[in-house]
Amino acid sequence: MIVGVDEVGRGCLFGPVFAAAVSLTESAAAELTALGLTDSKALSARRRVDLVPHIQAKASAWALGQGSAREIDAHGIRLATELAMLRALQKLPKHPELVLVDGVLPLRLWAGDQRSIVRGDSKEASIAAASVLAKVTRDGLMQRLAERFPGYGLERHAGYGTVLHRQSLLAAGPTSMHRRSFLTRLFPSDGAQS
Repeated sequence: MIVGVDEVGRGCLFGPVFAAAVSLTESAAAELTALGLTDSKALSARRRVDLVPHIQAKASAWALGQGSAREIDAHGIRLATELAMLRALQKLPKHPELVLVDGVLPLRLWAGDQRSIVRGDSKEASIAAASVLAKVTRDGLMQRLAERFPGYGLERHAGYGTVLHRQSLLAAGPTSMHRRSFLTRLFPSDGAQS
């Protein structure tokens, strides 16, 4: 079983980093590519949502994992991202023979065979499928959290550091789900307000 993994939300100021792991047969990869599957960043939000049931139906296996804002603050974004990927891989029904990792850095927490692929989300269908699942799932969570944390515009920017988000942070301060270690430019005295 060959599995592609990808993450979403590394650069956000709020919430967890998400990862997905997806295994596709060659025929499933071809079918999904014919449906327009590619890197999630190159697809509209509507197109990503439309692809999710197709990915879930055609994948041999798929799973999701996340690294919390607290883990990001405690261990750094790279380790939290690796934890999210590892958690997704550990939820798969079978141990992958090979893991295809999007990017240049290896997944240090994975003891099995792996290959890093630069721009893998535009080259490997399994990585593209993982990027779409992770993005749609994280965006859905941000929509729900926008109701719990109103006034930050999470439903519009999904936790990224937009002007609106930074202005909201300066006006209201960070929530319990903000990444304090990412806020040192906004709050240089102590990394974040309490």
